[in-house]
Amino acid sequence: MDTMRDRFISTTSRLLDEDPRLALVLAEISRDGFRQAEERHPDRVINVGIREQLLIGVGGGLALTGMRPVMHTFASFLVERPFEQVKLDFGHQGVGGVLVSAGASYDWPAGGFTHMSPGDVALMDTLDGWTVHVPGHPDEAETLLRHAVAGDDKVYVRLSLQSNGQARGVTGERFLTVREGRSGVVVAVGPMLDNVLAATEGLGVTVLYATTVRPFDEEAVRQAMAGGGTADVVIVEPYLAGTSTAAANDALADIPHRVLGLGVAKRELRRYGHMDEHLTAHGLDPRGLRARITAFLGR
Repeated sequence: MDTMRDRFISTTSRLLDEDPRLALVLAEISRDGFRQAEERHPDRVINVGIREQLLIGVGGGLALTGMRPVMHTFASFLVERPFEQVKLDFGHQGVGGVLVSAGASYDWPAGGFTHMSPGDVALMDTLDGWTVHVPGHPDEAETLLRHAVAGDDKVYVRLSLQSNGQARGVTGERFLTVREGRSGVVVAVGPMLDNVLAATEGLGVTVLYATTVRPFDEEAVRQAMAGGGTADVVIVEPYLAGTSTAAANDALADIPHRVLGLGVAKRELRRYGHMDEHLTAHGLDPRGLRARITAFLGR
């Protein structure tokens, strides 16, 4: 199976052929994958080199001319390093574009902390009007990318090497109900779904699958509570723990409830290791998740 990043390259290359409004801005990362697209569309595939602030600035300038820019590099270089440009060149100027990241929270641990971005979605939460997609499978990445490119709004698509075993029928809007129960609700974000399903087997909880996390699907969470079950919500995210707890609390403001946010801890893990080892260290493997979820639910 190809990776989400592979699918991003092949899908965007086709979209460049289909849509003359589309432009791609790169900062060296993934440039080799876009060689043929660059040859076919030298005026719409732009590599700015290792200049991430310029990456966003060029994208904002293209958006001002009516183009639909897609900007791509590692998450830490796409959201964190040029955050001021994201805030001003898109938010302040009132134009839309599509940010597509690679690397996620710790896809490449050997790259060190400079190449890790567990806080990217939390940082995007400080800005107004951004849609955030977190696919859990390459097929979903293609669907959500096409959804993002077709619009005119501000979108962040967060790709990862971690992937679920099968794709779900995501639409770019609602959470999906994957399992129903009355002992609480667990929201699994993107590539965390398989681990959540394994961790909650036999617990009698409702499992919601979220690949579009902003805007947060308040209605889906409220509907999951409508059956009269326990008003406990666990959110399992592949980035900073607690990123979506405020959104869940707002959704349930008029209902007595508890929320537990599970995700990547703030502490920095300074050993390289591998992605799976980082998942385990943060308690995001099935065993770690089950222990924390059952403790929260009082089992």
